[in-house]
Amino acid sequence: MDHFDLAIIGSGSGNSILSEEFADLRVALMEKGTFGGTCLNVGCIPTKMFVYPADLAYGVAVAHQLGVDASLDKVHWAAIRDRIFQRIDPISVAGRHWRAEQNPNVTLFDAHARFTAPKTIDTGTGETITADQIVIAAGSRAVIPPIPGLSMAAGREGPNTHAERQHLPRVHTSDTIMRIDELPDRLVIIGGGFVAAEFAHIFGSFGSRVTVLNRSSALLRAEDHDISARFTEQAGQRWDVRLDTAVTRVEERDDGLRLHVESGGKQSTVDADIALVATGRRSNSDGLDLDRTGVHVDAAGLVVVDDYQRTTADGIWALGDVSNRYQLKHLSNHEARVVQHNLLHPDDLVRADHRNVPSAVFTSPQVASAGLTEQEAQAQGLRYVTARHSYGDTAYGWAMEDTTSFAKVLADPATGLLLGAHLIGPQASNLIQPLVQAMRFGQTAHDLARGQFWIHPALSEVVENVLLGLGTDVPSTTTPG
Repeated sequence: MDHFDLAIIGSGSGNSILSEEFADLRVALMEKGTFGGTCLNVGCIPTKMFVYPADLAYGVAVAHQLGVDASLDKVHWAAIRDRIFQRIDPISVAGRHWRAEQNPNVTLFDAHARFTAPKTIDTGTGETITADQIVIAAGSRAVIPPIPGLSMAAGREGPNTHAERQHLPRVHTSDTIMRIDELPDRLVIIGGGFVAAEFAHIFGSFGSRVTVLNRSSALLRAEDHDISARFTEQAGQRWDVRLDTAVTRVEERDDGLRLHVESGGKQSTVDADIALVATGRRSNSDGLDLDRTGVHVDAAGLVVVDDYQRTTADGIWALGDVSNRYQLKHLSNHEARVVQHNLLHPDDLVRADHRNVPSAVFTSPQVASAGLTEQEAQAQGLRYVTARHSYGDTAYGWAMEDTTSFAKVLADPATGLLLGAHLIGPQASNLIQPLVQAMRFGQTAHDLARGQFWIHPALSEVVENVLLGLGTDVPSTTTPG
């Protein structure tokens, strides 16, 4: 049985732990799937590379609102897909090669790892190893709900060859739908979260007829209720959105799929060429036999960690989607840096910081948030004040003829500190950043608004103005910008 100083399960953010400071250690790296993790291969990066051309295509569709007659001649789906994966796939391959061939202190095990005893791992290659320190960074996977007929054929995730793509089923998750060969005429999306919102925008902008089937009464319901309500309203004007609707059975037909649905006690059917299941993701903790090594998981299947990313088993750490509810790459990277430091400096541990974690949904309109929603502030019994400011009430918003987008902030009336920030509209993912900075570094709302210049007439003035709209007891302590 071979012994290592450090073993890491997962090649996403866990892979980034291995800086040159670990060069004198024997390291085992285990990856059962495509090298590089969810973000690189089937998540953040490829989806946003689809979103950008979708934004361009959608811009053509709405250009007439500004007096510009434009038309979209054709969307070359295969060309868009191949441009994306001809960049991403080589990065994944090169990353695997780098770890396997160029790092003599790293042994790469290309298989599914499972624990067999404390600090003892069956690598899936016929070899069992032990390690002094272990990092669990095994990520998450798409959830397929137990609906009759809704099943995924067994196979490799993220197929790279034309032959493999041809044999994909008609039911997809975000892992497979970006690899399809043809743009579907009719797409049904089951779910109403961020994955559903982004892919509805992508395929709808490219010309597919999109139907969204959502069990709850609102889309993006984890967002602030005002944001969720506005997005649900806007989505209903672009796609066939059916709320409070449950899929009861999926039937495969010669020409595609027939989904049997129930809403308000009434039964109906929806026909589609393919379906995207976007009902969430779950931690991969259940495939690691963690009970054999003393690592606890919670009711949601997340690996339990403390502030230092330590699990309940001595010498075993966890990070990323396998152990946190956010499923955000920037947070996983932060946790990896914390684990990296704590492995190198066991006598000087640092805590992970999960306060005010920002997120964005790259759909149209964009949605971005950080900190508490209003419903969360109410549930916690906090004193707070709120302010909203419409894009259309700024000069750049006039130029855009924007009548629906807005920014919303929450603050503590006693201290003037921001509690939450929420935007829906163009560039929301960028506009939220100064609000994230203020929450991170303890700037008051008025100091942020009046302690700097805001370029006029940039769209960022919506952030300035929403801050000035807050009624707090704390005056600005800086010279007005």
